[in-house]
Amino acid sequence: MIETINKVVYKAFGLYIASEVLLPELAQAMSPDEPINVAIEITDLTDLWDQSGRQNDIYVVKQNFFMFQVADTGIFAIQNGDTIQVSPIAGADEAKIRLFLLGSCMGALLMQRKILPLHGSAIAIDGKAYAFVGHSGAGKSTLASAFINKGYQLLSDDVIAVTFTEAGIPMVMPSYPQQKLWQESLVEFGMESSNYQSIFQRETKFLVPVSDHFLAEPIPLAGVFELRPTDNDQVAMLPIEGLSRLSTLFCQTFRSSLLAQLQLLDWHFETAVKVSKHILMYQLHRPNTGFTAPQLTSLILETVHEGE
Repeated sequence: MIETINKVVYKAFGLYIASEVLLPELAQAMSPDEPINVAIEITDLTDLWDQSGRQNDIYVVKQNFFMFQVADTGIFAIQNGDTIQVSPIAGADEAKIRLFLLGSCMGALLMQRKILPLHGSAIAIDGKAYAFVGHSGAGKSTLASAFINKGYQLLSDDVIAVTFTEAGIPMVMPSYPQQKLWQESLVEFGMESSNYQSIFQRETKFLVPVSDHFLAEPIPLAGVFELRPTDNDQVAMLPIEGLSRLSTLFCQTFRSSLLAQLQLLDWHFETAVKVSKHILMYQLHRPNTGFTAPQLTSLILETVHEGE
């Protein structure tokens, strides 16, 4: 059973989070007296799950409420953009519980708060944020790691929180200083997998701390690069234009399948329009095989600097 602690206040995704679950991935808030935005609680959700009448399903979703069950792990509920509850199963792996709290739960909570959660990694380049998005296995974290190796800073990995200034400028809110990298990527970067913890039940993917290369301050979002593996043997960059920009932002929103059931489709469309007005957007085509992160890094830097 996951250990219950007195609430610790963390800061991530621009939010102050008071958690009964120890979250070593997150930075503790410098001032514990800050107003709390989110509470993470350990409670028994069994009756609530049973009352939903959806015992044979894996999730329940409606406006301002999302509940799901993970076999051998627990039940999770996200409500009103300010509460995440977890009901762990006896013997559940704590690392796996944290994985869902900081992934699916946080993505749904950001939606409820009307903060756009993009699925990808974000890097700071010359004071601006650039997001690398794409489907699982597209190479988002690997590309971000290539930038980190060049001295650039990470803002977020997996879930990218995008808000707006009063002037309507999209901003990326930093998450926490950790990446998830496949064994193959570690090998290419000359990193020893024995130095890192593997993700639960995914022995060839590892948690990589990047505290020395993490930017903890929000900065403007200036570009989105969508990674697409292809059968071609060369890397290529193509601009995303017109309505395709909105389609890309929809497809690369974290857990976009929830938007309709959360009654957030109109909000998402309006948000995507606002974002697309301010940023560069490109597709990055890379070969299905081979290590192309260095070439992609150079191509992105050339494009960013040409747009300045």
